[in-house]
Formats: sequence, structure tokens, C-alpha cells
Amino acid sequence: MTDPATHYEAPPWDGDTAKARALQVTLAAQVRLVDEHPPLPYVAGVDVGFEDNGAVTRAAAVLLDAQTMEPVAETVARLPTRMPYIPGLLSFRELPAALLALEQLPRTPDLVFVDGHGVAHPRGLGIAAHLGVVTGLPTIGVGKSILVGTHEEVGPRKGERVPLLYKGKVIGWVLRSKDRTRPLIVSPGHRVSMASAPALVLAYCTTYRLPEPTRLADRLASRRDQRVRKRSAG
Repeated sequence: MTDPATHYEAPPWDGDTAKARALQVTLAAQVRLVDEHPPLPYVAGVDVGFEDNGAVTRAAAVLLDAQTMEPVAETVARLPTRMPYIPGLLSFRELPAALLALEQLPRTPDLVFVDGHGVAHPRGLGIAAHLGVVTGLPTIGVGKSILVGTHEEVGPRKGERVPLLYKGKVIGWVLRSKDRTRPLIVSPGHRVSMASAPALVLAYCTTYRLPEPTRLADRLASRRDQRVRKRSAG
């Protein structure tokens, strides 16, 4: 199940926020919102957290069998945090560790679910879109809250959705992934169409609010499993 060694390189950030925003516009123009993902033997979830009061970026990637949703591999990558938190530029802060975690998986996933936004971003380049363009992989952003845009009220039942609008354009979906729980913000990142993104997320939602790929990555990135084990041991 092992692929040849893969290396992903994040575009550098030199501290100039204006240049970073300009690079976002350039990269956003490379996003393809069309279904180019192959059949899905394996999918992955990616999430990013922080340690040591933000000094260390901790990224997790989990590889799952796409049919059974069983995890088959997981990785954690830690890197010194290279930039402060700047609204709208979060992907520059998180992407280096996320790419390192992803490339350490034993094989390349066919679709990546990213905890964060795809094109539902002021300049169309949330972390899922940024990661997709850099790696060339099909990606979907699964956000827990709105970064930008407005929407109508979404129904209370699983599967109900309404479009997320920004400047008169659909940039994603507000999706109820579980009955009467807070909806998710779903937007394609790269090589996935706007129409397909919510259906793909729903396909991987079981009894939880989050789809399995990002739910498992979130637990690993946040070290929630470790905290549960420590409480049980205590």
C-alpha cells in the first residue's frame, strides 16, 4: 500500500501580509471546482492544532478505507510555528505541518477532507483550497463556523442544506450533518465541484456531527484521545 516518496512544499511566507494576500489571489485562480477525483479506495482527514501556547504547530492526518471508514494509518507532524495568527491568512500558518503529516501517510489519498474552509474564504483560498492547489489532490473544506458569507435558515434534519453566499456567488453550503445539531460549513477546495461537496461529506457522516475523516484527525490533532486515556487511567 506504499506509494513512492511524496514531498509537498508550501509556498513560503516572508512576513509580508500584502504579498501573502496577493499570493492567495494567484493560487485561488488555480482552483478547479470540477469533479476530478478518481474512485475512492482511500480518503484522508487533516486537522491542525497547536502546542506550547502556539509555539508548535501540530498537524494530524488519518488515512481511511473509503468503503468501511476504518482508519488504516495515522500520522502527526510537529513544526515550529512560523507566523502569528492573522485573520484570512491562517493557511500560511497551518499548511507546512499539514503537508508534512499528509506526506508521511503510507499512500496518497484519493480525496482529502480538511478541517477548515475551501473556497468559502474572502479570497477563495482557505486551507483546503490552498492544500489542494499545492498537492494537486482533490480536497473538501469542512468548517465548524462561517468565515465569510450569509445564508438562509437551514432545516433541522440531517442532509438539509442551504447555499452560503458571498458577493452574490455561491461559495459553499451550510449543511446539517446530524439532526438538530449545529450545521457544518462545507466548501470544495480543489478538483471537487460545488454540487458534489456536501454529498461527499454526508457520505462520511455516521452518528457524529463531523465526517469520519476530519473527526478522527481532529481527535488526533487536539490530543483529545490522550486526554481521555489519562482521565481513564486516573
